[in-house]
Amino acid sequence: MKNKLNSRIIRGVEKACFFDTIRAGFAYTHTAPYRKFGFTLAEVLITLGIIGVVAAMTLPTLVQKYRNRVVETRLQKFYSAINQAVKMAELEYGDKKIWYEDVGGLAVDSDGNPIEGSSKIDIWFTKYLAPHIKIIKKTIESDGRPTYYFADGSALSTPDATVSRDWVFFTGNPEKCNKKYENPYGICKFIFEFYPASESADWKFLYNKGFEPAKVKWDGTKELLYSGNAWACAKETIGRAYCAALIQHNGWKIPADYPLKVDY
Repeated sequence: MKNKLNSRIIRGVEKACFFDTIRAGFAYTHTAPYRKFGFTLAEVLITLGIIGVVAAMTLPTLVQKYRNRVVETRLQKFYSAINQAVKMAELEYGDKKIWYEDVGGLAVDSDGNPIEGSSKIDIWFTKYLAPHIKIIKKTIESDGRPTYYFADGSALSTPDATVSRDWVFFTGNPEKCNKKYENPYGICKFIFEFYPASESADWKFLYNKGFEPAKVKWDGTKELLYSGNAWACAKETIGRAYCAALIQHNGWKIPADYPLKVDY
């Protein structure tokens, strides 16, 4: 009887002195002489709230930095690849000023419907440049404008079916780019030009060159790339033709004061 009584007393003391329950998430019940410190549920929720606010503030910046890197890489990669294709074509056909043609349009049948395979821009591009650059897909619009898709997700097209001097490079899917933005120029759509034969002062930065970011009527100053003309890389400008030139001018890095948020 005495032993049973002693056992009950010991068990009672153990209950009084040691933890045996965890309540409300991180809050521990405690009794003297031992004490554990933890977080209350309210403290945990406040901490999580702070973490959420910080994440909401920093995540958009991190996402945009990643987009910048993708756009920079694809612009520079395209510039290098297309001009390598020009050099390869010169080895086969001679100086680019000889085989360059400013062509456009396509043939139509007696009912006025476009004839497949008659896009003059595509015929020219397929002959001289396509063999030297990896194209995974090609589409032709009803007016003859071709679009060439590359393995990294970017694409090359023409903004006008009547000339082949002007080209648009998409840093991602063209359909997505045009649909997502009311004015995608300078964001996911950049203008390039191939006009090596003109000796006009307006085209002096393109004479005897390969594919270059649009620089028509550029005076060579950084200031004109930003403002003061219809081609400036600015939010209020419609065409934003100089945006690719602005990035090229900065070593193919998007400047800190670039007026738009690029995408792909």
